[in-house]
Amino acid sequence: MAERIYIFVKQISSQIKMKPIYISVKQIFLLLIIALFTHCTNYTKQTKQEEIPYDNNLEQIDINSIFDGETLSGWEITQFGTEGPVSVSDGKIVLGFGDGCTGITSTIDIPKMNYEITLDARRTSGNDFFCGMTFPISDSFCSLIVGGWGGSVVGLSNINEEDAANNETKVLKTFENNTWYTIRLRVTPKIIEAWIDNEKLVDYAYKEDELSIRNEMSLSKPLGICSWKTGAELQNIRLEQLDTKED
Repeated sequence: MAERIYIFVKQISSQIKMKPIYISVKQIFLLLIIALFTHCTNYTKQTKQEEIPYDNNLEQIDINSIFDGETLSGWEITQFGTEGPVSVSDGKIVLGFGDGCTGITSTIDIPKMNYEITLDARRTSGNDFFCGMTFPISDSFCSLIVGGWGGSVVGLSNINEEDAANNETKVLKTFENNTWYTIRLRVTPKIIEAWIDNEKLVDYAYKEDELSIRNEMSLSKPLGICSWKTGAELQNIRLEQLDTKED
């Protein structure tokens, strides 16, 4: 190969003449390296942006968030007496495996009606409920149980003194450990609704039924989230006050 390569750029029009451009083999090689490095750098940046993990709670904090992703501000560790360790790590609330209930209770003002709570939760160990959410409904309280009684029961505890395993709201659903599930609860004057990953599992018109909670959940009032003999993690906890017309 000749020591120098002659590159000629054609005239764009017959009226314009361009001088020939001479580039050495070394210069071409250097330009190729620069172009390749620039492409790889841009690709790496794009890939990193696309790989932002779903479970990064800090990316999803907004005005309705009631967990800041960094501390237990607005919450306190529920003193069940059977609880495992509770901590905050990587944008998640970590509920350690305990001898009974392990959880957190809200210390902020909670509406009693016309509100919606959403969160992401997953079971990390054990085989019982990883989200037992106690919530207010007018002057009463009730609990949404997710993954109870051996790991698959979803429902409300209690209705007319019957827990979720024994009343009409009972639904069976398979939950995999270390898999995130988005849980949404809506409380309005006529109905209690709950979704898991956009699948509605609870649609209960409570009418004149008596709503209550199991004794072990009393420390979770007015709003609390706990697990039962199960390790769990929580993130992206939000509370939204609904328009009073949404009933």
